[in-house]
Amino acid sequence: MTYQQIARTRARPVLHRCLAAAAVFAILAGGALAADYPTKPVRVFVPYGPGGVGDLTMRLLADKLGDQLKQQFVIENRPGAGGIVSATQVLRAAADGYTLGEIGNGQAISASLFNKLPFDVLKDFTPISVAASFEMLLAVPGNSPYKSLQDIVDAAKKNPGKLNLGAINPGSTQNLSAHLFRQVTGAEFAIVTYRTTPELVTALLRGDVDLGFDYYAGFVGEIGDGKLRIVATSGEERDPLLKDIPTAKEGGFPQYVVTSWNGVAGPAGLPDEIVQILNREINRALAAPDLQNKARGLGIEARASTPQQMRDRMAADVAKWRDVIDKAGIPKQ
Repeated sequence: MTYQQIARTRARPVLHRCLAAAAVFAILAGGALAADYPTKPVRVFVPYGPGGVGDLTMRLLADKLGDQLKQQFVIENRPGAGGIVSATQVLRAAADGYTLGEIGNGQAISASLFNKLPFDVLKDFTPISVAASFEMLLAVPGNSPYKSLQDIVDAAKKNPGKLNLGAINPGSTQNLSAHLFRQVTGAEFAIVTYRTTPELVTALLRGDVDLGFDYYAGFVGEIGDGKLRIVATSGEERDPLLKDIPTAKEGGFPQYVVTSWNGVAGPAGLPDEIVQILNREINRALAAPDLQNKARGLGIEARASTPQQMRDRMAADVAKWRDVIDKAGIPKQ
């Protein structure tokens, strides 16, 4: 054996010990970091403007997390561009748990709606937990002759293209929900798009729209006095706030299920110890009775998940909305 071979042989155990020590040090350092987390305010980027259901969800959660972890969770609204602006802030941040973002089915839609995104929603984020879910309400004017979804579909098939479906913003969950309804029912509806929910509500009240799609928060102001009538909801089960209203599944359309959701994620590479802390605290926060009561009043189902469940849900929604977009022939942006 040459001198060089002997030297290399003797050096190997030393090298292995050094590498092992480095790995242990990294684990201990990560654990020490997590043990004190958080030691300063945490920024939470939200891809929606103040006051919307996505914003309100995160504010309820942020307040509760702040109480539990004794640090501020600061909401930073960055609406626009299909959530790209907000998501980019998270991508650029250090993976240390001090910058988080709200992502959900809106980003699943963007994955198929945009030709090119600066991120892969399934690879470039660390999922932490689902935070909330909210279903679509399908509303008709209070004086509408249609008492059920089947009535509306039958009328549309007798008069192809004469009935209107109304929803906001092309590419929004509401708008794609209308496209999915047309695909599932096989009826020929015209889809009319509005810039905002108040504009949609006004169109419904005028009778310009036969069936409108939006969330509870968007329609609640007009439901109580009978100006609007909800004929169906889009969830797997009946809405606790609208127990007398059947789901679309119950109304004869089992393939029509739409549940929007949002959750909390960090940049790729977020240490598992921090993910575990945040997931535990989010589960605890969302189970709190006061938060549950506030969420229900907004038509929000506050329920946490494991990180893997959130990842699986995102993957399923990417596939679902890609199919809807392709069948609808919606041009990519």
